[in-house]
Amino acid sequence: MKVRIEDGCIACGACESICEDVFTVEDVVVVNEGSVSGNEEAVKEAAEACPVSVIIID
Repeated sequence: MKVRIEDGCIACGACESICEDVFTVEDVVVVNEGSVSGNEEAVKEAAEACPVSVIIID
């Protein structure tokens, strides 16, 4: 699973609150690719919770 963030992130922190191992909010969200494996369900939940739908899962 690959995770990327499209332009438009508002740094609301929803994804980080759901899966802080993978998502870190700075000016925008940063994805820790090394932590995606084993956290797939939480990543999907975070993508669904994103209010601006910028978390893309490939």
